[in-house]
Amino acid sequence: MSDNRPVPILMYHSIARLPNEATRALSVSPGAFARQMEVLAERGFTPLTTARLAAAWRSPGAPLPGRPVLITFDDGYEGVHRHALPVLAGHGFASTLFVSTGWLRGEHDTGGGPDLMLGWDQVRELAAAGTEIGGHSHTHPQLDQLGDEEVRSELRRCQDVVADELGAPPASFAYPYGYSSRRVRDCVREAGFAQALAVGNGLARRAQGPYALRRVTVRRSTGEGEYARLVGGHELTRPFARYHVLAKGYAVVRRARQVRRKATRARV
Repeated sequence: MSDNRPVPILMYHSIARLPNEATRALSVSPGAFARQMEVLAERGFTPLTTARLAAAWRSPGAPLPGRPVLITFDDGYEGVHRHALPVLAGHGFASTLFVSTGWLRGEHDTGGGPDLMLGWDQVRELAAAGTEIGGHSHTHPQLDQLGDEEVRSELRRCQDVVADELGAPPASFAYPYGYSSRRVRDCVREAGFAQALAVGNGLARRAQGPYALRRVTVRRSTGEGEYARLVGGHELTRPFARYHVLAKGYAVVRRARQVRRKATRARV
């Protein structure tokens, strides 16, 4: 029988002392990040990569550690290497970095990165230290607002760049902005990704399926007490309830926009 316990998957973005306005709300200071990793160590958590969790949930009888947790980073900000890597290495913690390949510094850079981004040598150092490198599209669009071929192009480009730079394509994916749909999830599966993460601000559960695993967001405003509640499974505090309401409202607006776009294309 598979281990069906819910697992907290923590979603980080920028780790920075002085983030810019574009990344401030979803950034975490280096000091706060170090203390948060201490909380995980003190409470006996074992961080896993995304690939390892998904593989365990696919395999009947595959064991998980007593207190599993996932540490994930989206986009590819330089502070993940500068500030997070030494802390993770000090604890021996695994993690997953989901890169938007067109945002990273180097020959594939499209210039869209909202702050100082990683270079590929830094990504390779993270991978060598035990960080799984996953895909996060090429230019970080809202995938559910794109046509099928545009979605496939974003996925292929991301896979090709990671394979070119690291020697193998990514096995795991995270949806930009957390937005997906059944159509997008099908495209991600057909592209060859073995698992994918959304947001949802809830615990990940095997029943969610490998292409819609939920995460909880760690923000600059996340205090130590709230962080302890998140990793303890009590993530739906009042702030998260508010985010759920806002997200549902915005989802209605986005679906209406998509319907209008489809109707416009059909008339052309």
